[in-house]
Amino acid sequence: MPRPKKRVAIYAGSFDPPGAHHRRIAAALAARFDEVIVFPSGPRPDRPSADSLPIHRAVMADLNFRGLPRVRVELSDLERNRFSPNHEFEILFGGPDVELSHVVPAAAVAGGVDAAKVRTEWEDGEGLWASAHFTILHEPDESPDPAALPPRHETLEIPAHTPSAQIRSRLFDAEAVDELLYQDVAAYIRRHGLFRPTPPARECIHRIPNPKLRLFYDPKHPETVAVADRLRKYESPDPDMIVSIGGDGTMLRAIRQHWRDRLPFYGLNTGHLGFLLNDADGIDFWNRDLRLYQLPLLWVETVGEDGDRRGSLVFNDCWVERETGQTAWVEVSVNGHVRMPRMVADGVLVSTAAGSTSYARAMGATPLPFNAPLLTLAGSNVLKPEFWHPAVLTIDSTVTVRNLDPNKRPLQGFVDGVDVGRVQEMTVRVSNIAAVELLFTRAHDPVAKLAVLQFPQPG
Repeated sequence: MPRPKKRVAIYAGSFDPPGAHHRRIAAALAARFDEVIVFPSGPRPDRPSADSLPIHRAVMADLNFRGLPRVRVELSDLERNRFSPNHEFEILFGGPDVELSHVVPAAAVAGGVDAAKVRTEWEDGEGLWASAHFTILHEPDESPDPAALPPRHETLEIPAHTPSAQIRSRLFDAEAVDELLYQDVAAYIRRHGLFRPTPPARECIHRIPNPKLRLFYDPKHPETVAVADRLRKYESPDPDMIVSIGGDGTMLRAIRQHWRDRLPFYGLNTGHLGFLLNDADGIDFWNRDLRLYQLPLLWVETVGEDGDRRGSLVFNDCWVERETGQTAWVEVSVNGHVRMPRMVADGVLVSTAAGSTSYARAMGATPLPFNAPLLTLAGSNVLKPEFWHPAVLTIDSTVTVRNLDPNKRPLQGFVDGVDVGRVQEMTVRVSNIAAVELLFTRAHDPVAKLAVLQFPQPG
């Protein structure tokens, strides 16, 4: 007897913002299907710009649908900044053992074979109409005519709801919308001032009224364990923040492992300088106002010796460096323009503003304000161009470093200090979907720590 196919529903849309009704629909779909893939779409050809930045759409989608069994959020369109038409979903998510179903509103199939938007406006609409499976969402007062629907379909009745466009309008007019939004999404929108007449905030004051913590630390260090023990009674299976205990390296590991949880991070320093951290003596931090910064991660794509491409997300920096005694010969491009046809150096690095106090500083770069919308491009022991100094780039820049002589002068790649092996090319830009919220007490604001570096005291 043939094995039944896995039934997968593709629930695509702008979700800008995702409403509580979207969460209810996903839960209803999960009751019918083996898996539900929520797919926030990239910029549509007929609507190239959304109301929110991709990073905010990504965070809100993760918050809105998290915790639902058999539901996952796929953010590849937002990261690539492109719109995937429905006929590509079979390539992305299908297979011989998978039956895909396209989740669409009743309006998309209204008018039947002659006038339905699915058939007349979608890429390969005729082919999809004839062969694809559709799950058609309809409200109680809508009654789709079975004779006018695609050959392969099922219907799902959903309660009447307020569309996202009306939610945006109410937010813009400062009207109450909490009943229309999942609580975590509503809190995020308030925190960052989304859908308001003014631009979204990149920093704000944040308070934790009742701490529910997830602790992240290395159990091999007694001092770290001692701090963790003092906080253990606040641990929760449903945390509202992540507390990293250790040094900056521990915080970087916590960010790489848990950024997708979309929880604020608070660092307690049991290491050294700790630019990303607070003093471990003050563990009752939830009783005070904290400064919250939202900071981006970098998307790094490396090309290996075999031509394979590998993607990584990093918070601080990434670089290439010579593997042998031979200096590196690299071509450096910014936004598609070759800026240095041949740089001769030991290595080349790109860092975020937050990472500029680390390895970039050792390469001679000036540390940048923690939350500045800038990137640093630096070189290690640069021989050519002569007298070249590290460059400061806008945050929307894309940097590509290409090895000009991979056979004689191989390069090793590193992302946040993690070795990714030999690379022929590294491309770096700010991620469209990955960011973290870091919390600081006023006494440990990173702006003040930067001043210590910029204006060292004698003695």
